[in-house]
Amino acid sequence: MPINLGIVVQEERGPDQSILRLPAARTAFVGRTLRGPVELPIPIASFADFQRVFGGLWQPSLLGYAVEQFFDNGGREALIVRVVNGARSATLTLPAGNAGRFVLRAIRPGTREFLRACVDYDNIPPSNTDEFNLTIQRVRAQGAPHVEDQEIFRNLSVAPDSPRYLPTALTESEMIRADGAVPAQRPDCTIDAASGLATGYLYSHADGDDGGPLTDYDLIGSAAERSGMFALEHADYFNFLCVPPIARDQDVGASALLVAARYCRARRALLVVDPPQGWHTADEALRGFGAFGLNSEDALMYFPRILAHDKLRGRFETFAPCGAAAGLLARADGQLAVWESVEAEEPVLRPGYRPACLVTERQRAKLAAFGVNTLQSVRTAQPSPLRPRTLAAGSAGAADWRYLSARRLSLFIVNSIERGTRWVAVAQPHTQVADLVDSQVRSFLEALRQAGTFAGRSADEAYFVICDWRVNDPAAPNPRRFQLLIGFAAARLGEFHCYRITHALTGSEVQAVTLNRLNDLRYSPAEIEWAERIANQLHI
Repeated sequence: MPINLGIVVQEERGPDQSILRLPAARTAFVGRTLRGPVELPIPIASFADFQRVFGGLWQPSLLGYAVEQFFDNGGREALIVRVVNGARSATLTLPAGNAGRFVLRAIRPGTREFLRACVDYDNIPPSNTDEFNLTIQRVRAQGAPHVEDQEIFRNLSVAPDSPRYLPTALTESEMIRADGAVPAQRPDCTIDAASGLATGYLYSHADGDDGGPLTDYDLIGSAAERSGMFALEHADYFNFLCVPPIARDQDVGASALLVAARYCRARRALLVVDPPQGWHTADEALRGFGAFGLNSEDALMYFPRILAHDKLRGRFETFAPCGAAAGLLARADGQLAVWESVEAEEPVLRPGYRPACLVTERQRAKLAAFGVNTLQSVRTAQPSPLRPRTLAAGSAGAADWRYLSARRLSLFIVNSIERGTRWVAVAQPHTQVADLVDSQVRSFLEALRQAGTFAGRSADEAYFVICDWRVNDPAAPNPRRFQLLIGFAAARLGEFHCYRITHALTGSEVQAVTLNRLNDLRYSPAEIEWAERIANQLHI
């Protein structure tokens, strides 16, 4: 069965279409898996998908357990990025008479990538001794007949000047590559030993290697090479990022968490941080938080760790809760709007999971003051008035961002508008573009207001949209660059959260701004005076 490699061809919304409300709980997982594509975000919709593509649970890695707990607790949509450390791919050898042999190497590294190959000369004239057909199959286990994927390459050639030259043609494969020199003689036809027919297969060797345990450097990767967590650059968007512990006895390091939080800020997502394994009790968490060192409006944490049945060990074990916490948030989103779900829904774990320690109401309140939320196994008789928090802990640029619902709402609005207005980058320049964008964005924000998003405020109090000559200079040297300025109500009446969205052929950019920053955009004195007047009216 072919798999989705995370590359999605999708037509963007146009000027005649409304802005879609993007899902707000797509969760990305980065870590080590038993098998699967490396450093590509692969979308999955169930744990069965994870088992099929990535091999399921694996004792050396906690990522599979986090994914299982995500779906068990209500998760619906995930992206998996497999990271390896020194892993090696298995090889497959095709004999070529006295000329030598062809060596092929699997693209996916590891000991659980099982391939087999078949060579035949069907429909190739006897006089053509350079060409052959090659069938590559991925099988479930070495020697097993169950085929998971198949690729057929016809009329391959050993002639370097041929357009079907073997190394060139195999660059189209998602399973294998040519490795080393290509003999001058084509590979031998693969004969089945039992029937004597050209239907046999040669299996890959047992020379693959899973590599070593991951380090923080492996998890971080490289932005330039799009490796590690930066492989998520291949994904259009995600809402939560989970980086499970490196090992059962080793937390993710501070450097990896810091880079992950900053990357989430750039991608307008939230990092789900696991409490350190040394926090066995709420009192230890309260004492240890001061030295934890991650205060960010782009991250959140749920405490304590959870107890769950380890199917591989056959007993209950303690696990980091990032996957379960993201699943709970996704489950709540399925029942209520994103700006309501975390407020109305208590973080109650599904049956089979329970917190690893007891947390009293007094301790919950103290943890909340640090920005740490508390997981529960049962609903309280009187729901707690505590609002779920981010890890801003008083250091957020905006007071609203201390609260998870406000932060998620802002990201939801900005992501939806940015995605829904990308069409302007390829629109033909004409005077109606600004009017069309203005209408689209206002309709989107007004629908949210009608749904109760902005606490019953009037349209003028709830949002504003600016995308005309005041933020787009008609005389600018790059007419393909379009800007819009949006603002939507903050918790305090009369205050707004403002963002500038810029679309260009090279991509889109979102930046949090205040109206005063319009002074940096080389406007005329009259335009600056207008901006200052509007800023005074909005009390920004």
